Amino acid sequence: MLDFNCNGDFEGLSRFTDSLDEDLGVEQDLAMERILENIHNTPIGQVLKKIASLPGVRKEKVLGVRQQLTEGKYDLSERLDVALEKVLEDLGT
Repeated sequence: MLDFNCNGDFEGLSRFTDSLDEDLGVEQDLAMERILENIHNTPIGQVLKKIASLPGVRKEKVLGVRQQLTEGKYDLSERLDVALEKVLEDLGT
């Protein structure tokens, strides 16, 4: 039973709320496990898997392209079309 003290608090309440938090934690963990087990079967899961398999950023290449863009030496429209086609091909497989 909870006792009301002079500070306006219920003594022993934390014992009940801690138990409730533990129960919710277990339910949330089980729900998250189910989501993670099935994520690869969803479209977003497949996209995330593709993203995770992409290579890292090559900083030297990025800096080189930035410089070419700044100098006007980079044909952006043609390269953008090629890159977009590659992305769409990868997503389609």
